[in-house]
Amino acid sequence: MIRVLLVDDQELVRAGLRALLARDHSDDGTGDDVIEIAGEASDGPRALIEARRLRPDVVVMDLRMPGGGGLDATREITTAFPGTRVLVLTTFEEPGEIDAAVRAGAAGYLLKDTGADELRQAVRTVAAGGNLLSPTVARLLMDRLAAQDPAPPRDPRLDALTARELQILARVGLGETNQEIAAALFISPATARTYVSRLLAKLRARDRTQLAVIAHRARL
Repeated sequence: MIRVLLVDDQELVRAGLRALLARDHSDDGTGDDVIEIAGEASDGPRALIEARRLRPDVVVMDLRMPGGGGLDATREITTAFPGTRVLVLTTFEEPGEIDAAVRAGAAGYLLKDTGADELRQAVRTVAAGGNLLSPTVARLLMDRLAAQDPAPPRDPRLDALTARELQILARVGLGETNQEIAAALFISPATARTYVSRLLAKLRARDRTQLAVIAHRARL
């Protein structure tokens, strides 16, 4: 079971999220993948208190809240409770806020127009240790990196990669899951996962988000 803490200053939004994620009990959730709402908070400081009390697997976090922002709460939660993952869900798609959320330790960044199925899958992905960005957010980051460095020098770390590893890295940069990579390249999900683990080690990257940044900077 995946225990989730919802953090948003709007009660109506929390109620909507609770309803969407609660559907998991009756449709696509089974066994360890079932999502349970462990608690709620209306601002960053309260989120930290509830995270300490509940120790949820995933915190679904808004960024801007009148009682205290989500960025500081994300940083404090991920630092104090390494076993708790933060999934940012917000209406804001400014590249600066995306960068700040990733630096604060967020495992994922989605916009509030995300569909119900995609949201549930995102919760499962970050709970399992994965990282993700919505396609819109990934494009924004790629565009920003391109604007900052129109002619980047070649990353020497890429010279150690095989042609197949470069293919995998490019698809990680597009935000694809292991299952999507496997389907596109006609390999098994387990093989895709092995390639991603190898890339993390070779490129000394912390997670898939850092791999995606490397891929974007290299124009893969």
